Amino acid sequence: MPFLSDTLARVKPSPTIAVTTKAAELKAAGKDVIGLGAGEPDFDTPDNIKAAAKRAMDEGRTKYTPVDGIPELKKAICEKFRRDNGLEYTPAQVTVGTGGKQVLYNALMATLNPGDEVVIPAPYWVSYPDMVLLAGGEPVIAPASAETAYKLTPEALEAAITPRTKWLIFNSPSNPTGAGYTWDELKALTDVLMRHPHVWMMTDDMYEHLVYDDFEFCTPAQVEPRLYERTLTVNGVSKAYCMTGWRIGYAAGPVDLIKAMGKIQSQSTSNPCSISQWAAVEALNGPQDFIAENNKAFKRRRDMVVEMLNAAPGITCPVPEGAFYVYPEISGCLGKTSKGGATVEDDETFATALLEEKGVAVVFGAAFGLSPCFRVSYATSDEALREACTRIQDFCKGLE
Repeated sequence: MPFLSDTLARVKPSPTIAVTTKAAELKAAGKDVIGLGAGEPDFDTPDNIKAAAKRAMDEGRTKYTPVDGIPELKKAICEKFRRDNGLEYTPAQVTVGTGGKQVLYNALMATLNPGDEVVIPAPYWVSYPDMVLLAGGEPVIAPASAETAYKLTPEALEAAITPRTKWLIFNSPSNPTGAGYTWDELKALTDVLMRHPHVWMMTDDMYEHLVYDDFEFCTPAQVEPRLYERTLTVNGVSKAYCMTGWRIGYAAGPVDLIKAMGKIQSQSTSNPCSISQWAAVEALNGPQDFIAENNKAFKRRRDMVVEMLNAAPGITCPVPEGAFYVYPEISGCLGKTSKGGATVEDDETFATALLEEKGVAVVFGAAFGLSPCFRVSYATSDEALREACTRIQDFCKGLE
């Protein structure tokens, strides 16, 4: 359609949203479908956070706010970084956006020129490359693999950096793999960046609090203080606080960058929802004990899903350190034919046949830049997960 811009041709719709939409359509048509595509907790927003939102409405806090966040929320964010990460920021170094996605997008729009490169480790969250393309930059994929537990190695990072590199986008624990980097693993990566002072670090710490076993989260500016002045540390309330629909993300970084991001936001959405901001103040300042309780359920589900998927012929599923995803590898299923007559040529045909024949919706690995794999979100009930994994086992047993 000639009316549409050339920029639109550079990007594709979000595959994760497409899978969730497809599953919803099949359910609406009366099909028995279990959706494992959505990346959001199935727990409700805690009552104290909802009460803060109601209080804000009752008090008339329903007007425009400063473009990139109310002072009370910026103060809470500064305290969060001090408390959880040992990082000192002032409110002038903080920005608040309509979800973490807008914060990342603002930063890219504010900094990228045509030809600038952004290093993105694969597997990656589906939106990273397309946001870079929309902002006029060029994504450079630095592949990881199951052999490295889906973690970027210093060697792969070094190989991806060129004189045109402007950013490294870094996500731990990872969407889609759940892989979390230890202090030493992260230090090895920051050592590479110290040799390349023109490269900035954009961290996506959205799953910071969703970690299991003895894993301890750390963030790059904490591990390498010399990177503080060229790191944008991004986080939000969506995952740990069960607030996906409230749409509040935030970041801290150098003042000039934060001002530039605010300028972008002032001409796009303006301020995030005022009510959501007051709810986020309570989320960050209020009781945190429910997070550990939720994590007990997530860990139980993770362990069950990993065990059941590893019992499926042709599937190998690593144990992730965090988030609420697993990323099983399916090379043992390729080249086979399902009972429904579908040939499993790649992870996309695997996922399509699994949905059509067994009613289980997963996201195929090519969407995340690494095949042959698929992503399962275990942020749903134990019963649904057990049934879904049983269906996946049956599907794999039927491959010939």
